[in-house]
Amino acid sequence: MSVKEQARHISLMDTTLRDGEQTQGVSFSGNEKVNIARALLQSLKVDRIEVASACVSEGEKEAVARITDWAASEGLADRVEVLGFVDYKRSVDWIGSAGGRVINLLTKGSEKHCREQLGKTLQSHVEDICRTVDYAREQGLEVNMYLEDWSSGYRDSRDYVFGLIDGTCQLGIAHYLLPDTLGLLAPSEVQASLSDMLSRYPEQLFDFHPHNDYGLATANVYAAVQAGIDNIHCTVNCLGERAGNASLAEVAVVLKDKLGMSLSIDESAITMVSRMVENFSGKWIAANTPIVGADVFTQTAGIHADGDMKGNLYVSNLGPERFARKRTYALGKMSGKASIANNLEELGISLSQEDQAKVLRRVVELGDSKHVITAEDLPFIIADVMESGEYDHLTLLNCYINTGLDVESTASVRVAIEGEEVQGSGAGNGGFDAFMDAINTILVERGFVMPVLSDYEVHIPRGGKTDALTECIISWQAADSEFKTRGVDSNQVLAAVKATLRMLNIRLHSEASPGA
Repeated sequence: MSVKEQARHISLMDTTLRDGEQTQGVSFSGNEKVNIARALLQSLKVDRIEVASACVSEGEKEAVARITDWAASEGLADRVEVLGFVDYKRSVDWIGSAGGRVINLLTKGSEKHCREQLGKTLQSHVEDICRTVDYAREQGLEVNMYLEDWSSGYRDSRDYVFGLIDGTCQLGIAHYLLPDTLGLLAPSEVQASLSDMLSRYPEQLFDFHPHNDYGLATANVYAAVQAGIDNIHCTVNCLGERAGNASLAEVAVVLKDKLGMSLSIDESAITMVSRMVENFSGKWIAANTPIVGADVFTQTAGIHADGDMKGNLYVSNLGPERFARKRTYALGKMSGKASIANNLEELGISLSQEDQAKVLRRVVELGDSKHVITAEDLPFIIADVMESGEYDHLTLLNCYINTGLDVESTASVRVAIEGEEVQGSGAGNGGFDAFMDAINTILVERGFVMPVLSDYEVHIPRGGKTDALTECIISWQAADSEFKTRGVDSNQVLAAVKATLRMLNIRLHSEASPGA
């Protein structure tokens, strides 16, 4: 590809550690800030990061110092930025003493803010800015300049906005940062306003800093880049004031896939950094969050799994491999044959078509009571379905088990034995013990001798959750043999009940057919 044909490069500035920390309830510790900063610059390879607001606290200053010290050792010091204020020496000295080299100066981008919050005219505000910028440059800092609430300022008084830039453009401002502070703009407004700014000031570098109050932050980034903006601000997991900022993950894939732009970031690190920020912030993202959500590369409907198996019919450019993830196929009541086949292949298990159909029937049955069956549950289900000796001499019609703290458990059971309905009740030390007492009461009257329970094992899948399927394997000792039965259910007691019912049917069948 020739130089002329190379894709236009868009620079991303991540402000998770500054604007993201303005999310309600989020406060990163010093260690967390350092680790996030390193992940953003070294692993994800964003172009710039904004890490703090000046003069917040000594703890914040120490964190900034640790970040800038590390960044300097890696040759990345110029990519670390700190928000500062128009307060002459105070912010500049704070940033300089923490090792910072770039100040993002917060100025008033709307006349209303300038007049009502500062009580100043445009001229006096510009004078204060010039004084602070001159001092910052004397101290060796590079200066970028935020026009706070620029979107409202541009809408209400463009002359004020133009006057602010006209009054400061001779100061050597590196970037003018244009925030949609309240997330007010629609894409058409972003494109029109930024196109105007770029045409009026072709020599200046502008950044766009969107917020997501209307859910339009990513769309507004798209419009800003179309207008000619080459520098975009975002945060990990859409953290930020109120509804947050633009999501770094969404921005990255939209700019690359929809506009063909070049980016510096390593997409394979997006999920890792998202999880890190999720853990440190305590703000958990929804499972269906684009790119980084837990479920976004999971196909649930059987028809989708079938289409993927036959020709990747439901696969798009947003492949999970781009983000160091894998596509999965959910198991539940909406599963189909392809869902089972895909999961079996992933587990390295081979089953006949007939046995796959049996497993599918059990998965759908379980899905009616348990929303999602995981791939880790599948070996339990297979073993349960493949268990030989499926007889129906005794069928459980109903079972109520009550248990509590420091009280005896009770069970009420209704079964059909060779078509005859029978009820019984029992009590015991725990729910399963109460069930065994109840079922034994029913069977003793029919001369059935209960085998001895010699061993009892309970398994849940590795990494299982509280609603995971439980596999119960019970060893039984009868006069003539020792054998095991298995039961599977998301309720641990019912898993043991099912294992016991299988044992009872095996024994009843043996008694009915001695030669079998």
